[in-house]
Amino acid sequence: MLNFFRRKKPEVPPAAPNDSRATEAAILPPDGNAMAADASAAAGPLATEPVPAEFIAAAMEVEPAPALEPEPVPTAEAADEPAAPGRKGWRDRLRGSAFARSLSGLFSRNPRLDDDLLDEIETALLTADVGVTATTFLVGDLRKRMKAREFTDANALLAALRGDLVAMLRPVAQPLQIDRGTKPFVLLTVGVNGVGKTTTIGKLARRFKDEGRPLMLAAGDTFRAAAIAQLQAWGDRNGVPVIAQGQNADAASVAFDALQAAQARGTEVLIADTAGRLHTQQGLMAELGKIKRVIQKLDVNAPHEVLMVIDGTTGQNALSQLRQFHAAVGVTGLVVTKLDGTAKGGVVFALAREFGIPIRFAGIGERPEDLRVFDADAFVDALLPEALGTSTSN
Repeated sequence: MLNFFRRKKPEVPPAAPNDSRATEAAILPPDGNAMAADASAAAGPLATEPVPAEFIAAAMEVEPAPALEPEPVPTAEAADEPAAPGRKGWRDRLRGSAFARSLSGLFSRNPRLDDDLLDEIETALLTADVGVTATTFLVGDLRKRMKAREFTDANALLAALRGDLVAMLRPVAQPLQIDRGTKPFVLLTVGVNGVGKTTTIGKLARRFKDEGRPLMLAAGDTFRAAAIAQLQAWGDRNGVPVIAQGQNADAASVAFDALQAAQARGTEVLIADTAGRLHTQQGLMAELGKIKRVIQKLDVNAPHEVLMVIDGTTGQNALSQLRQFHAAVGVTGLVVTKLDGTAKGGVVFALAREFGIPIRFAGIGERPEDLRVFDADAFVDALLPEALGTSTSN
């Protein structure tokens, strides 16, 4: 980074005089040129404000939040490289989680069916961030069925545990449905700092692009200039136009301009980024409500999906985060990221048990294709011991 600051700064032409309350909007297509005049006319006067290539390159090295380790952004080569034929499945990605390790160790010694086994299962679930509510339900069901002598051995108990875990997740394993009759379908992304939100938007852009859906991105994280550059880099990589304004611009204004432009172009999907914020910051949480109200001036039903990105390593704190974000803006779907790293894995069950909000995607790797539609059966099978003979679905 030091070398970057020693470089000669690119010459920037002086900006035209403007009201301090006015906003400068920029439509940033993949080639860096302004979009077609028809979109500009419909969305209002929009001045092109490209981000210098040097700044983009440097920004990709900047960590979004020092308090939380951000999800790494893959290089352009890594993002564009086709997936290997034998790509890792759910089991390979999640076998290192605390959930998988503890249960594998517990059942590998063929334990006896007794209360001690149930106590150990309870400890394993709590340690894996399943949460008190969900753990109490699961262990209570197993205890009742064990007393009724439904199990002949520990493997039968494990099969029953699998059934309960899958039953807990299946109701929330609901893929995101894009209504083709709604143009644009507005997807607003929210979350705390450092959860991998901007990276998730880039992966979603790749997914929708591969599905043949015309889409647009809105750089609503105006607190960090690096976030704008990062989103533009994802747009360049995926061939998707990006609506942006300057740093510290009004996030609601960015979303409004982006929706105007998307409507003018007949875009099918608009993904709007927002700045990461702690759920305890009441002023910033109230800003999310403002963004929602402003875009509803153009479409009373927008946003059509409020997608909250949750870091899978957060643990039980994810519950309080979701509670506050849901109260502020009405979360309709979840993306749980970083499940392949140091995540314990159990927070997914806690979220499902307490809120019942659909889990749309799970992030189990850094590559764009590693943002996968959440599959309850595959997720549970990946966490349980392979001795059970479960599937290894991708």
